[in-house]
Amino acid sequence: MGAVMTQLTNQDREKLLIKLLLELYSGQISEGALLRRLRKDVLGLNQEGYAKLVGVSRRTLSDVERDQGQLTMSVYAAVFKPLGLKPGLLPRSDRLLKSMISTLGQ
Repeated sequence: MGAVMTQLTNQDREKLLIKLLLELYSGQISEGALLRRLRKDVLGLNQEGYAKLVGVSRRTLSDVERDQGQLTMSVYAAVFKPLGLKPGLLPRSDRLLKSMISTLGQ
């Protein structure tokens, strides 16, 4: 059961991506939870299928989704690339990040 495409429209996928990114930035979910939701809900792929797509082992993908292990930036780049995301620099301070997000909404 590798690729089972979901019935979301492109617009629905984008809305879900934005919603989940805002949850990530506000500290409601982790990077691993974000990846798992996008893999399943946007792409409709299981871990094995997605790991093959991005060129990592299923174990490595599982580690990313569980926020485990010492993972390199290249692994993060590989697993988020099909979702249109790349690793970036974000403030460590929640206050600064929330301030930045609210500024974007204005």
